[in-house]
Amino acid sequence: MQIQYALELLGTLVFAISGALAVKDKSEDWFGAGFTGFVTAIGGGTLRDIMLGSYPLSWVGDMTIIYTILFGVLLTSFFNKFLQKLRKTLSLFDSMGIALFTVAGVEKALSMGVRWEIAAIMGMFSAVFGGVIRDTLVNETPVIFRKEIYASVCLLGGMLYTLLNYFQLERDINFIVTASFIMSARLLAVKYHINFPKI
Repeated sequence: MQIQYALELLGTLVFAISGALAVKDKSEDWFGAGFTGFVTAIGGGTLRDIMLGSYPLSWVGDMTIIYTILFGVLLTSFFNKFLQKLRKTLSLFDSMGIALFTVAGVEKALSMGVRWEIAAIMGMFSAVFGGVIRDTLVNETPVIFRKEIYASVCLLGGMLYTLLNYFQLERDINFIVTASFIMSARLLAVKYHINFPKI
C-alpha cells in the first residue's frame, strides 16, 4: 500500500506540472497556473469520488495531496524553461500517471462493491478527467476528442485489472501488470501515431 500511495503521489505531481505548464504557454499569471495545476491533478479523483458517493473526497482528507500539487506548481515556476524542453519527455510521465490513476480508481470502486464494468469506467474517469478540465480551461480540444488513443487504453486497462482480480492474481503483481499495459500501450500509440479513424 505504501508503494502504491507513493506512486499515486508521483502521478499527482506530474499532472500538477502538466496543468501549470499548459497555462504558462498562455499567460504569466501564476495563480491561474496553480489553479489549473490543481484541477488537473485532482479532477479525475474528485469526479470518481462524487459518482461513488465517497466522502470526504480523497484530497480533502489527505493534505499530502495538496502539498504535492503545490510542490509541482512551484517546480514549474522555478524550472519552467527546463520543463518546457522536457515536454515530450513528460509524455512518459503522463502515461505513467494515467496508468497509476486508472488502477487506483478501479481499486477504490471495487472496494465500494460496484460491478466490475463500473469499476473499469471509474478507473478511466480517474485517469483522464483532470486532463479534460485542463485542456478546456486553456481553450484546447481535450485529448479524448482527438484521434489519439488515450481514454480507451485506460478503460481497457481497467477491464484487465478487474479480470486479473477475478482470477485472484496477487494484488501487487496485478498492479504492475495493468499499469505496465496502460503505459506501454499509450507510449506505443504516441510513438507510432496509432489513432482511431475520424468519424
